[in-house]
Amino acid sequence: MSSLLALSNSLADTVEQAGSAVVAVNGGSRVSPSGIHWRNGIVVTSDELLQRYDDITVTLSNGQTAPVRFIGHDSSTDIAVFQLQNLEIPLAKIGDSKLLKVGHLVLALARSSEGDLRAAMGAVSVISGAWRSMSGGNIDQFIRPDITLYSGFGGGPLVDAAGNVVGMNTSGRRGTALTIPTATVDRVVNQLITKGRISKGYLGVGMQPVRLPNNLKIALNLSSATGVIVVNVESSGPADNSGVLLGDVLVTFDGVTVSDTGDVLALLNNSDRIGKAVNVQIVRGGVLVELAIIVGERPTSEL
Repeated sequence: MSSLLALSNSLADTVEQAGSAVVAVNGGSRVSPSGIHWRNGIVVTSDELLQRYDDITVTLSNGQTAPVRFIGHDSSTDIAVFQLQNLEIPLAKIGDSKLLKVGHLVLALARSSEGDLRAAMGAVSVISGAWRSMSGGNIDQFIRPDITLYSGFGGGPLVDAAGNVVGMNTSGRRGTALTIPTATVDRVVNQLITKGRISKGYLGVGMQPVRLPNNLKIALNLSSATGVIVVNVESSGPADNSGVLLGDVLVTFDGVTVSDTGDVLALLNNSDRIGKAVNVQIVRGGVLVELAIIVGERPTSEL
């Protein structure tokens, strides 16, 4: 047998094996996104491709459909989570996306609403560190596979050559393929199963970006020419209790330089900070002041 034929057969076997855990998620749109049986009874899919969260069914490998119960979603990471109702199907073999390297062969898998399994092959074109989505979600790793995500491929798995699922595929800017890594999916699934929502930090302030005078930046040895100025302080909120005042300009949060409100939101999205004291540096009256704020849990979309 030629090496090319052996590779072809190996890839086909990988698709068949890994594809047994791939479903179509029927959520009212013309094209059903795919989903992954991530752990026992738990299906994950792309949140942005769903038009509703009730009356959802999934199409299995045998073409049958079955209802699922909505658990929760996180639009900032594009993950929606559902629970299978008294149904056993093969589980995905979850791998470690941090083992991926640029140039590794990968497969994107999908399932149509009729039950057909589909696949596209490519290579990992970009790997880098953690990043923040346009909605402020913290993604543990940037993965861009050189694969075209055809209709129905969103929400499906990216699979390595060993058949391990290394993430969930979604669309980036201009329709490019991006993959949400396994660590991010696991974190979101754990929170949604436990709480039904994603916990995010809360300071109890209103903020907006502000440019700092160059002489002040030099005098205080600041690394950024901008910060975020406090324009509102909620009475008895975390910031108020820690002594934050109107007009304070936040320049660092937990050792990280912040230059706009998006930076602050991204840092507060880490639920591990809730209930813990974080050190912040603020400019007050031309002087750099350090405060410790005990981060609360955000009740709404406020800071």
